[in-house]
Amino acid sequence: MKQLIECVPNFSEGRDMGIIKQITDEIERIEGVKLLDVDPGKATNRTVVTFVGEPKAVVEAAYQAIKKAAELIDMRQHSGEHPRMGATDVCPFIPIANITMEETVEYTKELGERVGRDLGISAFLYEASATDTRWKNLANIRAGEYEKMESKLKQDDFNPDYGPSILNPTAGVTAIGARDFLIAYNVNLNTTSTRRANSVAFDVREAGRVKREGDPITGKIVKDENGESIRVPGACKAVKGIGWYIEEYGIAQVSMNLTDIKVTPFHIAFEECCKSASARGLRVTGSELVGLMPLNVILDAGKYFLKKQNRSTGISEAEIIKIAVKTMGLDELTPFDPNKKIIEYLLAAEEATPLLDMTLPEFANETASESPAPGGGSIAAYVGALGVSLGTMVANLSSHKRGWDSRWEEFSSYAEEGQAIKDQLLRLVDEDTNAFNKIMDAFRLPKGNDAEKAARQDAIQLATKYAVEIPLKVMTAALESMNMIQKMAEIGNPNSVTDAGVGALCARTAVYGAYLNVKINIGGLKDKAYVEERLKKADAMLQQAMDTETAILQIVESKL
Repeated sequence: MKQLIECVPNFSEGRDMGIIKQITDEIERIEGVKLLDVDPGKATNRTVVTFVGEPKAVVEAAYQAIKKAAELIDMRQHSGEHPRMGATDVCPFIPIANITMEETVEYTKELGERVGRDLGISAFLYEASATDTRWKNLANIRAGEYEKMESKLKQDDFNPDYGPSILNPTAGVTAIGARDFLIAYNVNLNTTSTRRANSVAFDVREAGRVKREGDPITGKIVKDENGESIRVPGACKAVKGIGWYIEEYGIAQVSMNLTDIKVTPFHIAFEECCKSASARGLRVTGSELVGLMPLNVILDAGKYFLKKQNRSTGISEAEIIKIAVKTMGLDELTPFDPNKKIIEYLLAAEEATPLLDMTLPEFANETASESPAPGGGSIAAYVGALGVSLGTMVANLSSHKRGWDSRWEEFSSYAEEGQAIKDQLLRLVDEDTNAFNKIMDAFRLPKGNDAEKAARQDAIQLATKYAVEIPLKVMTAALESMNMIQKMAEIGNPNSVTDAGVGALCARTAVYGAYLNVKINIGGLKDKAYVEERLKKADAMLQQAMDTETAILQIVESKL
């Protein structure tokens, strides 16, 4: 599964669209990233750009954008309402999928080193990347803005992490760092009262409200011995919020920024708004996501609400998302399109999955045509997906079986495991065809002189190894599914035991079919150590699959 990082650089130009376009062109020309949003502001004279991609590609795109901004923007001539200190003022990296904050920090250091060394720009690491506790807060770096940077850089205690301790007069100073994903999220109320919406916001946000004597609105403010107002904290940490009235919709909302979704997920913020609103005689009617979100955020929400119903969470992503959308009313004001709101889905739209996009008849017809792909490898992966889907079905039926209510979590866990394996095998359906195409592309390379012949042969060997690794992945996933299928045959809903049996037959077919692909592809490889190791692994998996299939079918037969 791909690692994904979001990058949201802020450039100190919001009025000249020609300059902005040149910067974003640098981002778009880097393979492996997708430009999601460009938001210029005339008053701030600042543009916020959002793009996402795999880590190395994001580092390269960010570097090229910072380089171009340094060429085009002269901070000596810049003015705007927003605080700023450089042509690229800040460049945050946000971990989105399959990557930790610690890994993301390392990529910010890689970028910072290049910016300082190759561009001669003073670069500070901030937030999670900070090497100095002061720099965790961006405001401490940017204090005094561009105009004070020359004198600040001369101070002994204001040293950049990378680059010179002398101001680059045109490019200024840049802050680079890793931070958590920020979600802008509004909750809709059945009122037009901003004051009442604020009351809910104060109940929920971390800052809470000022403590008062007697009446919470008009009472005298309570202060400490230093004369500072005492605050009553709200229910949710890492949440900022305020109430407002939206004339366009004719309702009041609680408008929130969720600054750390690991601390307060957005479904918990929603639940706390519901609690506060109910206590105040109000009702939450729905909510609104502003911008984008990572897939795991809405999946976590859907699973949370399914668990509240004692329902299995081992269902498809589409169904989990549907539960989240309907429960939280994310489609109350405008339609909620997952393909436009979820970052991973936006990226997936760029990826070609010709086989998975077909209907069942189309897939069968394409397989039966004179084209050599899709072939046995893709079919093996798809049969494996069908097999584990049957096992997952048994798990879900068992979780909802009358009289088994106390066991729903047990079977839900098996269903989740099955869904993950199914999704992996489905991805491998197209990947096997891609592997075949890589071999064909390698054979089409020129073979005129000795150098071309050598390069062609190396490409063929590399592509062939890839074509071995894909069916090995199919074998591994299908074999793993057999363990879950066996458990469903043993302990699952007895009325569905034959479904588990058919699932086992499909899984064994997937393992054996992929095994045949490994053997035919591995024959042309010259790396004998590689061949021996992979064949040994494949042989062992095949034997284990055959033994497991026999065990499962014996269980099935014993229950008929």
